[in-house]
Amino acid sequence: MNLVLASTSPFRRELLAKVIRHFDVAAPEVDETPLSHEAPWRLVERLAQAKAKALAARFPQHILIGSDQVAVSDGKILGKPGSKANAIAQLQSMRGKQVTFLTGLAIYDSQQQRMQSCVEPFDVFFRDLTDTEIEAYVAREQPLNCAGSFKSEALGISLFSSLRGDDPNALIGLPLIRLLAMLREWGINPLLDENSH
Repeated sequence: MNLVLASTSPFRRELLAKVIRHFDVAAPEVDETPLSHEAPWRLVERLAQAKAKALAARFPQHILIGSDQVAVSDGKILGKPGSKANAIAQLQSMRGKQVTFLTGLAIYDSQQQRMQSCVEPFDVFFRDLTDTEIEAYVAREQPLNCAGSFKSEALGISLFSSLRGDDPNALIGLPLIRLLAMLREWGINPLLDENSH
């Protein structure tokens, strides 16, 4: 079983390592620009597939795992803030609201050229945060490279009143429950495979 995670995210790598012992990691070169009028769920599924397929030439006999995530608030995609001011503004716009995270997940068998993909939604409900709380959070965690301006695996959890979804790992960027179900369909089961864990 030759698995490759097509991602540069340390968080995704950490999540996969919880369930799969042996896998490679490689950075997919993919243009992440949304297409004109592309729905958020279509965008993440398309990019997850593109990331998985992007490594097929380098890994011709592998199972490639691609993932992509966006946060959606009031029907708009929330990108990575990139600056402290943008992160503060983004969090201010989300206070007291529901934000849906959509995680695209794709598995590509580069030998058989077989693709399987899905989109996993996960909802977070923001507390009615004060400006002081928001500014303190951004200063402390520097979530400038995170969609939605927070890191749920760290202090970001303090921003929420509740969460709703099938798999809390989806919020971090890799829905493990769905991933393992998809891998089992392809005969890969870390519970039964001595080599995987």
